[in-house]
Amino acid sequence: MCKRVGNSILLLLLLSLDSRDCVASPNNEGKILLNSVQAWAVKLGTELYHFGEFITRKKEVQESFKSAQIESRDGEKLVQSMSDDIRAMMELKISAVKRIVEAAENMAFDKQNEPVPEDFQFYNSKEMEEPYDELTITTTPETDFALENWIARPPTKNAYLYQNPHFSNIPVNINFSSVHVPTNVYAWAPEVIKGIHWSEGLDTHFINNYQSDPTLSWQYFGSSTGFMRHYPAMKWRADPVDIYDCRTRAWYMEAAASPKDVVILVDRSGSMTGQRRDIAKHVVTNILDTLGNNDFVNVMTFADTVEEIVPCFEDSLVQATLGNLRELKLGLDNFETMEIANFSAALTRAFELLEMYRNNSGGANCNQAIMLVTDGVPYNYKEIFEKYNWKYDTPVRVFTYLIGREVADVREVKWMACANRGYYVHLSTLAEVRERVLEHVNVLARPLVLQREKHPVVWTPVYANVTDPKVADYLWEQRERAEQKERFMSQRRDKALFNSEKEQERRWRITQMKQGQYSEIGNSQYQLMTSVSMPVYDLRHNENITENVLINEAYWVSVTKESVEENGQKEMRIARLLGVAGTDVPLSEIQALMTPYKIGVNGYAFIVTNNGYILIHPDLRPVFQQILKPSYNSVDMIEVELFDDDRGPRNFSKELTALRKEIIDQKTGNKIMNVKYHLDEMKRVSRAKKHYFWTGISDSPFTLVVAIPENYGRHRITPPPTDDIHRLSLTSKNISARQYLSDKWSVHPDWLYCRHYERTFSTPEEELLYFLERVAKPGWRWPAKPRPPEHHKNKPGHDRHNNGTPENKERNKVSNSTPRNEYYCDHGLMQALVYDARNTAWFNKSISDSASEEKAAEFIQRFGYIVAFLSTHSGLTRWQMHPPKEHDNEKPEFGKQWPKSIDEVWYRRAVEQHYVDPLSYVYSVELNTEKFPLNVSSAVVTAAHAVFHGDSHRKTPAAVVGFQFKHERLSEWFENITSSCEHNRECVTCLSDAWDCYLVDNNGWVIVSEDSNQTGQFFGKIRPDIMATLIEDDVYKPVHLVDYQAVCFREKKTSNPANVLLTPLENLRLAMAWFLTTTVWFYNSIASGLAQASSYSFEDEFLTTTVPPLLDEEGDDDSEYSYMSKPTTKNAERDFEKLVLINRTRPTPCDREMYLYQLNYNSLNDKLNKPMMNCSRPFYVQLVNYTNMLMVVVNGLCPREEVPISVDPTEVQYNESLPCLKHIHPLYRKQPTSCIRNHTEESNIDMCGRGSLPHKNLWTSLSVLVILRYFYI
Repeated sequence: MCKRVGNSILLLLLLSLDSRDCVASPNNEGKILLNSVQAWAVKLGTELYHFGEFITRKKEVQESFKSAQIESRDGEKLVQSMSDDIRAMMELKISAVKRIVEAAENMAFDKQNEPVPEDFQFYNSKEMEEPYDELTITTTPETDFALENWIARPPTKNAYLYQNPHFSNIPVNINFSSVHVPTNVYAWAPEVIKGIHWSEGLDTHFINNYQSDPTLSWQYFGSSTGFMRHYPAMKWRADPVDIYDCRTRAWYMEAAASPKDVVILVDRSGSMTGQRRDIAKHVVTNILDTLGNNDFVNVMTFADTVEEIVPCFEDSLVQATLGNLRELKLGLDNFETMEIANFSAALTRAFELLEMYRNNSGGANCNQAIMLVTDGVPYNYKEIFEKYNWKYDTPVRVFTYLIGREVADVREVKWMACANRGYYVHLSTLAEVRERVLEHVNVLARPLVLQREKHPVVWTPVYANVTDPKVADYLWEQRERAEQKERFMSQRRDKALFNSEKEQERRWRITQMKQGQYSEIGNSQYQLMTSVSMPVYDLRHNENITENVLINEAYWVSVTKESVEENGQKEMRIARLLGVAGTDVPLSEIQALMTPYKIGVNGYAFIVTNNGYILIHPDLRPVFQQILKPSYNSVDMIEVELFDDDRGPRNFSKELTALRKEIIDQKTGNKIMNVKYHLDEMKRVSRAKKHYFWTGISDSPFTLVVAIPENYGRHRITPPPTDDIHRLSLTSKNISARQYLSDKWSVHPDWLYCRHYERTFSTPEEELLYFLERVAKPGWRWPAKPRPPEHHKNKPGHDRHNNGTPENKERNKVSNSTPRNEYYCDHGLMQALVYDARNTAWFNKSISDSASEEKAAEFIQRFGYIVAFLSTHSGLTRWQMHPPKEHDNEKPEFGKQWPKSIDEVWYRRAVEQHYVDPLSYVYSVELNTEKFPLNVSSAVVTAAHAVFHGDSHRKTPAAVVGFQFKHERLSEWFENITSSCEHNRECVTCLSDAWDCYLVDNNGWVIVSEDSNQTGQFFGKIRPDIMATLIEDDVYKPVHLVDYQAVCFREKKTSNPANVLLTPLENLRLAMAWFLTTTVWFYNSIASGLAQASSYSFEDEFLTTTVPPLLDEEGDDDSEYSYMSKPTTKNAERDFEKLVLINRTRPTPCDREMYLYQLNYNSLNDKLNKPMMNCSRPFYVQLVNYTNMLMVVVNGLCPREEVPISVDPTEVQYNESLPCLKHIHPLYRKQPTSCIRNHTEESNIDMCGRGSLPHKNLWTSLSVLVILRYFYI
C-alpha cells in the first residue's frame, strides 16, 4: 500500500507541468539546442510512461498471470492436430454427400420412368415468399409465351420462410427443399419436370443429414438437365438478373468429368460473319465457362493460317483460371473474318499440340478434346484422324459445333464428332447455345458413368456463395453508368461550376480515390466457401433415344433409335450422368478448427490447394469496393507469403519455389524464413522470422500450413491443470464462472468457444454466458468431436437397387438414429478464457481503488475522457472508461469496435515492440490519407503495451494493456513540454514561428503536428526533404512490398465509325439495315424473351454507349437534354468530351508496388545525435523514451527541397500482360490423382449428336435474315 501511494506521489510530481522554469518568447528567432530537444523527448516519454503504468495498472495485470504455466509450442504436433480435426470435419461432409448420391441413384432408377401427375406442384425457389419487402428484390420472371403456345400449369407450392443464423440469416424453411431452374431452362420440359418429380424424395435425406450433423451448410443436387434442388428451401434473389446455372459452377464441372485439355478451333473464314460470328463467340464463351482450375485450354482461330486468339499463348495450353479465361474472352473481340478456312492446318495444329502435352504428361494429363466451331466443312478429313488419333486408340475427343441454319454439309461435320468419341451440335440462335454447349460435359462423363463403382470426391477452390464472377464486370459497368449520369446532370445544372478547374480537380481526386481504394469494405456481403461434390450416375444401361435427323437441307425429323437388348426389349445403350450432389463448407467453419489461440499473436494458419492457390489465408483479399476481384480464387501462395529477400516483382527465389513445391506435394516439413508483412490497410510494414510447419490433409487436394513467429512464438501460456472450469464450479457450490464477466467485456467474434446447434444468440458474449451457466451444473460433459458414421468409412462404392430392402431400411434406421450433440465446445479455449476472466475480474473496479480519489480526479481533469483496456491471449477484452459515464450511442464502445484481441493491429504491434524496448508503449492514431481523410477533431490516440509472462528461460505474451484518450490532449501535452526549457530562460522553443515540431511514429506517420490537419498523414508527404534525409541516414528503412492481388483499371476500347464514308447509297443501305434489324428484333423478342438475355454478355452492354441514353432513367424529362441536339462548335464538343464524358474502364488484375518505412533501431542513438548544420541538415531528431515515436524539430526558415516520397502503390509495368507473364513463367502444380477418361463399353453408345430444330415462329425471321446478309456484307 505504501508503495502504491509513493508511486502516486511521484506521478503527481511528474505531471505538474504548471511550474516551469521559463516560457520562451515566440518571437525569438534564435536556434533550438540539441540539449533542449533531448530534454523534451525524455520528459515527454517519461511522463507518458508513468501515466500509462498508472491508468492501465500493468503491474497488477502481470501479477494476475503469475500462476499460469509456460509450455513449448510444438509446431509439428500443432499442424498435425489441426489437420486431423479438419479431415474429421471433411469426412462428415463427404459422408453426407455420399448418402445423397446413393439415394438419388436409387430413386432415379426406381422412379425415373414414372409419369408426372398433371397436377404436380413443386417449390420453385424463384417464387417463394420471404419476410422482406418484395419491392426491394429483383427477380427474373418466367419467359412470356404466345397464347397459342400457352399450356396451363399448376401453380408452384409456397411456404413461409424464416431467418436462420446458421444459413447467414437468409430466410429459409428447413422442412423441405426447393428447386432453382435457370432462366434458359423450361421447368416443364419433359426431362426437367421428370427429374424435379423423382428428386423430391431427397428431402428426407437432406433433413436426416442436417439432423445428424447440424454444422452442415447448403446441400444440393444439380441435375444435368439444369435444375438444382437445394436444402433448405429459400427465396432465390437475383439482382439484376438470374444468370445462375449450377452446371457452370466449379462443384458441378469438376465432379462431372475428370480434368481435361481443350483446344477450341474457331473458323474465321469469310462466311463466318454477322450472326454466325456472334454465335461462334458465344459458343466459345460458354465452353470456357465450363472449365475449372484443373483444366487447360487454348483458343485458336483459323482461315488460311492458324492463330492463337491471345498471341502470347502460342503453341501452348493455359490453365483455366479466371484470369486466363478472361484474357481469352477479351481476345474474342479482336478476330476478323476473311479468306478461306484451312481445316487441315487447324486440325493438325490442334492434334500436335495435344500430343505434345500427352507425351510430356503436362496440362491436365487426362481427358483431351478438340472443339471445332464452324459453319461447314468441305469433307471429313479422315486421313488426319487416322494419323493423329485412331492409331493411339482415340485419346482425343472431337466436338463439332455447326453454326447457321442454311448449312448443307451436316453429315460430314457430324461424322467427325461421332468417329472420335465426341458430340455434334447444330446451332442457329444465341438462345440455344448454353444448353447445346453443355452436352459435351455429359459426353466427357461417360467413362465415369460406365465404371459406376468409383465416385470421385471433388473439393473446389475458394468461391463466393452464389455470385457469378461475370457479375463483377456488370456491377462496375453500372457504377460507371451512374457516375456518367451524375456528370451529365451536374453539367446541365451549373455549367460554369462544373467546368471550373477547382471542380474538375475535385472530381479527378475522387476518381483516383475510387480506383486506388485498397480498403476491403464489403467483404461481409460475400461468404467465402469451398464445396465437396460427387457425381450421380444413371444406373440404367439402356433406354429409347429420340434424335433429330436432317433429311435434306431444310427438313428435320425426329427418329427414335433402338437396339435389341438380351431380354428382347428394344432400347439404346446409354451412359448418362444424372447430375452432381454436394454440400457447401464455409471457410469460417474450417478456420474455427485452426484454433488460432494455440498459434498465438502474429501467427496464422492457411491452406493451399494442389495448384498452389490459396483456399484460406488471413491476407486473402477477394473484394474491392464491394465487388469481387476478377481473379480472386487463383491467388498463389507466394503472392501472399512475402518473403524478405529484396527481389523484384515476380522474381521468386529458388528457395521459395522449392518450399512451395514441398507444400503442394503434401509432404510434412518445416522451415524458418525471413518474411515481411503489411498492417493497417497496407500502410504499415513489419519484418520478422517465421517458422513454417506444413502437412497434407489426407484424401483432399489441400495442404495445411502454420506460420509461427520464431522468438515469442516458441512458447504459449496455459492455465494450471488444477483450474478446470467444471471442477472449480462444483467446489464453489455451483457458482458459475459468469460472475467474472459482469460489465464491459467482449470475446473474439470469430473464435469457436462453444456453439449451440439448436439455439440462437444475439451476440457471441450471450452464447458464452449460456455455456458458462451449463458448465457449472452437475452432469456436465465436454462433448466429443463429431465423427462420420462408420458405415460410410472406407467404403469404395454404394449399395444399389436395394433402397427398399429390410437390410437397407435397418441400416438407414441405425444411421439416422445416431445420437448427435446439440452443442460443441473447445475445452482448451474455454479453460483459457475462464482463467483469464477469473484473474482479471478486478479490472472492472474503478481506478480510484488503486489510487486516491483526489489523484484520479486530477488525472481525469488533465487528460479528459480516457479508456483503459486489457486484452488477453484467450480473446477476452475488457475496458474501463474514466470517468465512468453512459455510453455514447454515436460511437461504439472500445471492445465492440476492436473485439478481435490478438488480431487487432495495436495488439500485434505491441507484442513486436516488446523486443525493441520491453518498457515501451506503441502510440498510434487513425491514418489520414486522401482516400480516407481523418476527422481530427474527434481523433483519439491509442497506446498499447504487451505484458509477457515467463520464467528465467522462457517467456510469452499473455496480454496487452493500453489506453485511449483524445488526440487534442496529447497535442496540448506536447505543446506544454516543447514550449519550455530547463535551466535556460533565453531558449528558443517550438512556439517560435521559425520552428516546426512533430511526433512521428516508427512507420513514419505523424502523431502530433502544430498543424492539426497533418495528424495521421505520412511524414514524407509533409516534409519529403526531411524524410529523405532520415532514409539516407538509415533512421527509416524502406521496405519494398508488392501487392499481387491488386486491381487496375484499363480503358475500354470503343468502336469509332468515323472512318466510314457516308455516301447517299451507304446511307440508304444503313437505313434499310436498321429497319429490317429492328423488325426482326421486335418479332423475335417475344419468342426469345429472357432465354436470350441469359446468354447476354455484360461486358458488351455499354461498350459503345457514350451519350445521354444513360440519362433515360428515373423518368427524366427529355426536354432537359434538348441542348444536346443543338449545333455546337468543335471546341465545345472537345470540351464536352474532355470534361463530361468519363473514360470507360474495366477492372483488371495487376501488380502494384510500394515502399513502406520502418524505424531501424540498430545503432539508433548514433544516427539521431547528429548536430544541426544550418540548412544542409535543418532538423533534430530524438527518440521519445518508452515509446515508438520520434520527436522531429525542423527549422522552418530553410528552403525545402521537394523530393517525392509516397507510400501510395503504383502499378508494376511489365513487358507483357499479367496473364502472359504468368504463362511465360509457370509455377509448379500437382495434378489431381483421379483420372477416368475411357471405358471399353463406350464404343457401344451410338448417341453422338443433336440438331437444331427450327421453331415455328422463326421461319419468318429466317427469310428476313437472308435479305439482311446483303445489307451487312
